Amino acid sequence: MARLLVVGGSGFIGRAICRQALEAGHEVRSVSRGGRPDLGVTDQWADDIEWTSADLFAPHAWRDRLRGVDCVIHSVGIAHEHPQEGVTFERLNGDSTILTALEAERAGCDSFVFLSSAANYPTARRAYLRSKRRAERAIEDLNLETVVLRPGAVYGPDQPHFPQPLNWLCSIVDDLEPVAGRLGEARPLSVERVATVALEAALEPSDRLLTVEAIQTA
Repeated sequence: MARLLVVGGSGFIGRAICRQALEAGHEVRSVSRGGRPDLGVTDQWADDIEWTSADLFAPHAWRDRLRGVDCVIHSVGIAHEHPQEGVTFERLNGDSTILTALEAERAGCDSFVFLSSAANYPTARRAYLRSKRRAERAIEDLNLETVVLRPGAVYGPDQPHFPQPLNWLCSIVDDLEPVAGRLGEARPLSVERVATVALEAALEPSDRLLTVEAIQTA
């Protein structure tokens, strides 16, 4: 059994990681601004997660959540900016990743997994991908095992950035291997598949970079 900290565990991908890790018998903690997500009455698994609401940019408020943690998975990210509120790609996609990785290194964690991106997000400015790549470069030489996942479009229930018709279309395309296989980095992946590979990478890091094809076939 491992002890994991999922940063952004209340988000779309983070929730799937938390649930899968718990079902596999691991001890799971989450740090996010929102704390415990508003889930349905059937999502009783959430009762066994240690949820923490904190500002990632105030590590003194959540640093104790790293105590005894083996693996950290960073799933925080935004697809659209709100600069007037201080919500920018460089800050949320870049700086939050780097800060969290440094805290994980300082705490003596074994591994750090970063949910990056294979390509620029649809409708997002190119600054989105630049912020992801900057974070990747910044964490690669830290004194812990770092793994970068680069999924393409991630679909699934409650995807906050896709309208339902697009979410449905992604699931159809993903099931049509002759079509999906030709899309390369644009291939959609299910949130369950991405969460599974992120968890496996945290527990047994081997490759430092997992592309869309590697995530699909892992």
